[in-house]
This record gives sequence, structure tokens and C-alpha cells, in this order.
Amino acid sequence: MTPTMVEHSGLDIMCLNKYCHSSSSSSSSEHDKKIFTKLKLSLSGDYPRKNAEILSGQYGTNLLLIGAALMLAIAHHDPSVKEEHLLSFATCLMILQLIWMMWYILVRDRQKSTRTEKDVHATTCWIRGGLTLLALLSLIMDAFRIGYYVGYQSCVSAVLGVYPVIHATHTVAQVHFLWFHIKDVIKSFETFERFGVIHAVFTNLLLWCNGVMSEAEHFLNNHKRRLSALGYENLTIEHSEPDCNCTTSTCSMFSSSLYYLYPFNIEYHIFVSALLFVMWKNIGRTIDLSSNRKKLVTKTQGLTLGPILGLLALASTIGILVVYITHVEESLRMRQSAISMFYIYGIVMLVVMCFAGASGLLIYRANHMPLDTSKNPSRQLDTELLFGSSIGSWFMSWCSVVAVLSTSSSPPYRWTNLIYSLLIVLEKYVQNLFIIESLYRQQENGEREDPELPAAPEIFSVTSSLAPPYNGIINRAYDTPDRTCVTMENEQEESGQVYRCPRKHSEVPLPVGTKVVEPPNIKRQILKNIAVLLIMCNISLWILPAFGCRPQYDNGLEQETFGFSIWTTVLNFAIPLNLFYRMHSVASLFEVFRRV
Repeated sequence: MTPTMVEHSGLDIMCLNKYCHSSSSSSSSEHDKKIFTKLKLSLSGDYPRKNAEILSGQYGTNLLLIGAALMLAIAHHDPSVKEEHLLSFATCLMILQLIWMMWYILVRDRQKSTRTEKDVHATTCWIRGGLTLLALLSLIMDAFRIGYYVGYQSCVSAVLGVYPVIHATHTVAQVHFLWFHIKDVIKSFETFERFGVIHAVFTNLLLWCNGVMSEAEHFLNNHKRRLSALGYENLTIEHSEPDCNCTTSTCSMFSSSLYYLYPFNIEYHIFVSALLFVMWKNIGRTIDLSSNRKKLVTKTQGLTLGPILGLLALASTIGILVVYITHVEESLRMRQSAISMFYIYGIVMLVVMCFAGASGLLIYRANHMPLDTSKNPSRQLDTELLFGSSIGSWFMSWCSVVAVLSTSSSPPYRWTNLIYSLLIVLEKYVQNLFIIESLYRQQENGEREDPELPAAPEIFSVTSSLAPPYNGIINRAYDTPDRTCVTMENEQEESGQVYRCPRKHSEVPLPVGTKVVEPPNIKRQILKNIAVLLIMCNISLWILPAFGCRPQYDNGLEQETFGFSIWTTVLNFAIPLNLFYRMHSVASLFEVFRRV
């Protein structure tokens, strides 16, 4: 009896030891599997996420550099590199972007059941509406290009006919994409989508550079023709007309009309690049619900002085533009008077803008509202673009200051040019500070939300992302009656329903038929008038150089100091950036107008 018990006990001990050994080896193998899994994830997951942004950015930059190399060769009039080569390259890039946008839209249609996060700060309806207007003008320009090609099709490359057709298709598809998908926060196929979005960004940047180069070359040829007519210099004028006769009577009209539409096409592509860059920065981003709400006010009470002064500035701008263009090609005396008139007008305009921006900054300093430090790629890009595009006009202004102080000639507009250049620097300082201060200020309580965004669900809602559902229905009146109303914009877009927050009843009953009237906020009214005035002034300062009023070419002071080739290079760099700065300031100031 006892040996059996001992044997049984020994067997048990042996089995127990065997079990322990097996457990040890099993835990070791599980530990190895965990290490292998972590290594696999680090190589296949985190590594591309961290480096896809750099890889895609390098890809897009090299696309732009290839196009820039072609443009420089064309500008040098190298016979081996022609405009058709650049247009063929741009056409291929647009076709690739069309394929990517089609693939993206199809994938999103197949994923309708899954919820897509959206960044409500990426764009607004009025920005998309403005871009649609610019796109329509670009389509008109494409129609003129097609008409120009039809007249000269016997002696020009077929690329000149294919390019406007592809560009028009690209414009229509891109506007559709901007309206319905630009706010998407991409969470699937992240690495591939980064390359697709950055390809779209740099394709539009290349088209912008091509438009800037064509417009600058056209203006430079006109400037050379003007100087030759006045007897200043015998400069070589490059003729870009084909070597055959036009088969229609509208070729000259199409050719001359193109350059009036170039400014709108240029602004369209640079704005699209900015919006797509925000979409690229949002890929894989985790949206903070508390900061993904826009409390914007659209009340317009008290708007009197700002619109009146703005319309006065716009009307005077049209008059200055007409007088300058008609008088700058006449005698020397009329030319000098036209340039002097421009500088006096510019000084008055810039003084008013500096005073308005400084007044807005003083109001903000007296308000003591905290700054909004939440992550917002769109707002950060606005800030960087304001500073980056200011460099062009600052550089041009300091060159003018050096030229005025060092030149030996003394035309009647010499010192007004100096004052105007210094005010350009000061005005951009003040305006940039005002815009950034406005965009980063936290909004006051009591403002209603953006009409684009839904409010919180009603008392009974079928779905919710804030709490776990109870059989699909949540009684918010019973569960959390005072909870802050927070929903995503795509809940409204996908379901087609409009939700409203439950109103919190006042403890003191109001008499029937009475209405609560908010007292007018004087500071807010002043800030709105300042924003409207600055919007109109920036539009005015965009119109003048965009349509040919560029005294920096005609005053002769900078050209005498720096030489013709160096100064025209400076202007070809600075003027496009200045044009973009003015239009971007208009967009930012309109956002300021809606926020204050």
C-alpha cells in the first residue's frame, strides 16, 4: 500500500516537473513571439508613418524642380527645350492626379458605412465658392487657348491643343474634390494617400509657376517695347507668335485676352495648393473634438464706416489703374506724373491700413482674451504663408530704399518712392500681427456656432460617439441634460439630418411675445469694420499690379542702381509673392470678420 502511494507520488512529481518545464519553454516562445511582433510592427507600421511625410515631400519637391528646370531652359530660349515639353510634363502630372482623385472618390464611396473624420477648420463654404469662381475664369482661359490652337493648328504642336482640354478636365474634377473631400482626415492607405495628395499639391504649384512665368514674360516684353518706343534702350523683344497665319479672325483677341485671365488662374492654383497641403498635414491625425468646433458670428450690425471707406478705396483704385495705364506710355512728363500719382495714392492707402490694423491690435490688448493653443494645421499654414509671402515685397521695398538713397538722379517721385517703400514694410508688419492675433484669439462665450456645423443631437438620437448606446437610443434629457453639445460635421453630411441642441430653459420666465435684444458690442463692431476695410484695401492693392500697374518697372531708379537684368529678376520673384500675399490676406481677413 505504501510503495504504491510512493510510486504514485513520484509519478505525480515527475509529471509536475515536466509540466513546469513545458510551461517555461512555452512562456519563452511567447516572449520571442512578442518581440518578433513588436519588431514587425516597428518596421511595417511606425516606420512608414514617421517617414512617409518626408518621402512624399521629397517626391513632390523633385517634381517641382524638374518643371522649374524646364521653365528656366524655356526662358533662356534654348532651341532644344520648347514650351511643348513643359506642357507635356504638366499634362502627365494632371492625368496622374485625375487618376488618383478618381481612385480616392471610389474608395470613399465603398467606405460609406465607415465614419470619416473631418477637420472643420480645413476650409469654409465661402473659400470653396471663391475658388469655384476662380476655376470658372480658368475654364474661360482654357476655352481661349483652345480657340487660339484651332487658329494655328497647322503650324503648332498638338500639345498646345491637348493641354487646355486636360487642364479644363482637371479643373472641374479638382473643384468637385475640394467641395466634397478636402476636409477628410485620411486614416486608411496613409502612405499611398500621402503621395497622392502631395502629388496634387506640387502639380498645382507647378501650374502656378508656369502661369507666373508666362505672365511675367508677357509683361517684360511689353516693358521692353515701351522702353524702345521712348528711346531709352535698344532691347531685344522676343516674339512668341507662330510662323503661320491664323485661319480665324479671333486669334489676336484670344491671345490678348489670355493675359487678363492669368491673374485669376494663378490665384486659383496657389489657393488649391494651400488647401491640399492642409489635407496632407491632416493624414493620420487624431482630431480633438473640443477644438474641432467653429464658433463664428455672421452678424453685420454696425457695419458702416468700414464698407464705405473700402468702396471708396476700390473706386479710387480703378481710377488710378486707368489713368496710370493710359499715361505711362505717353511723354516723359505724363509718365512721371502718373508714377507720382501712384505713389501718393499708395501712401494714403497704406497709412489708412496701418492705422486700422494698429487700432485693432489696441482693442485686442485691452480685451485680455486668452490665446487658443489647440493644434490647427490650417491656421498654422495661414501664419506661415503670411510671413513667407511677405518676403517678396519686403525685399523689393528694401531694394527701392537702397536705390533712392544711392541714386544721383532726382525725379519728382524720388522721396515719395522712399516713403511708399517704408510704409509697405510697416503695413505688412501691422497687418500680419492683426490677422494672427485675431485667428489665435479664443472666442467669447455666447457666440453661435458656424452654420455649416450641426449642433448636438436632439433629446432622442439613434447614434452617438460620446457615450455607449443603450439599444441604439439615448435619452439625453434624462442622461446628461447639461452636457456640452459636441458632434462632428460628417454626422450631418452622411445622414442628411440636421440636429439641434436642446435649449436650456431660463429660470426666470419671459413674457410671451417679447424678445431678448443683445446690447451692441462696440469693440466687436469696430473690429468688423476694420476687417472689412482691410479686405477692400487688399483687393485694391492686388488689382493694381495684377492688371499692369507696376511703377517698379517704370520709375528707373532701381534699374539705374541694380541694372536691368538683376532688377527684373527681383521683380519676377517679388511681384508674384506680393500678389499671393494680398489675396491670401483677403481670405484670412474674411475669416477674421467671421470670428470677431
